[in-house]
Amino acid sequence: MPEGTPVEREGQRLEFKLDWNDSAKKTVVAFANSDGGRIVVGVDDDGTPVGVEDVDACMLRAMQSISNGISPDLARFVDIGSGVRSGRPVVVVDVRPGTDRPYYLRDRGPRPSGVYIRLGAGSIPASEPAILEMLRDTSRVPFERTVSVDQSLTFDAASGEFGEAGIPFGDGERRSLGLVDGDGLYTNLAWLLSDQCTASIKAAVFEGADKLTFTSREEFSGSLFSQFRGVAEYVNRFNSTRSTFDESLRRRDRRDYSPAVVREALLNLVVHRDYSLTGPALVSMFDDRMELVNFGGLPRGMTRGDMMLGVSLQRNPGLAAILYRLRWVEAYGTGIPKILDDYRDAPVQPGFEVSDNAFKLTLPSHNPSARPRDGGPFPPRSRRPSPPRPRTVGWRSIWPRARRGSPARSCRSGPGSRAPAPANCCPR
Repeated sequence: MPEGTPVEREGQRLEFKLDWNDSAKKTVVAFANSDGGRIVVGVDDDGTPVGVEDVDACMLRAMQSISNGISPDLARFVDIGSGVRSGRPVVVVDVRPGTDRPYYLRDRGPRPSGVYIRLGAGSIPASEPAILEMLRDTSRVPFERTVSVDQSLTFDAASGEFGEAGIPFGDGERRSLGLVDGDGLYTNLAWLLSDQCTASIKAAVFEGADKLTFTSREEFSGSLFSQFRGVAEYVNRFNSTRSTFDESLRRRDRRDYSPAVVREALLNLVVHRDYSLTGPALVSMFDDRMELVNFGGLPRGMTRGDMMLGVSLQRNPGLAAILYRLRWVEAYGTGIPKILDDYRDAPVQPGFEVSDNAFKLTLPSHNPSARPRDGGPFPPRSRRPSPPRPRTVGWRSIWPRARRGSPARSCRSGPGSRAPAPANCCPR
């Protein structure tokens, strides 16, 4: 840098440092995660050049600090040189925007305490949503295989499921399943199976055919194993059994929704969700139907016709492979055909709605009395409020194993609830 060059003020893409230190390393991370920038070492915060005693030593420290202390490798995006300001030697570090964001301090990992972004003239920790956005924008690998923002994960529920199936779940197995990457960091697949997973499922029961009045609602978070079991039992609680008698006075019992179909629909909700998008999956029960809404449209290259034929393109292949190994799913691509077969002779067929970022499955009730025949209001249903457990065929008839492991974290509210929901439990 030529002598006599006027000193700029610090800003979005410029920062001054008296010497190279850990603060300078944070600034490099922030520049790489933002729009790039320049660090001038040997200049006071007010822009006054003070110089660097040993330029070569300072350049070496900067090079080693960036090489050893920042991940992913940032070397090709950094240029380190020397210059002169007001007759005093300085070191200039130019940082270009990186293509493998988020960049982070290696000793802190890809979490807010290790990931920095530039805001004005300062470098600040990135929020978790900002980190996830960087991962979505720049990742070259599926969401499952990217590094989890949360590295403090536990697996009580998952360990219980693997133990019940007689499958080891130690460090080696977690690595082979894709829960741990080559650097020993937990992946997002591990986060989905962990007790800390926040990609929740919200379930609610409504009066009538709209969402004006609800009678119950809960939100399930934690391991996907616990979420599935929790929401399955919730749906079962409100899945009524109705009895009719034939000409020979033999009783015929039928539930509003076949338990096997409910199981397939909920498994599809878990397996095919786009977990890179924030927001809960939704399960809504009405007097005449059940709606399941999921983030993520059809995978790229797949059509609605393909889906109806049972063609399957896995959005989360690692998760699907684990559930197949645990015998939660029988085979890929059988869920939709099973649902259609159950409604083969039904007067109202299931509905499928697809957008770019969402998928909605509508299951009609099997009991015609639950549906108005003249478009009028729905009659009151005897199932609400319902007993804690129906005395007829229950969920365990299709899911015989006892529940175990960590239960899904949930909160409930609504008329008839004896205990108030904990503060800040369920965002409304």
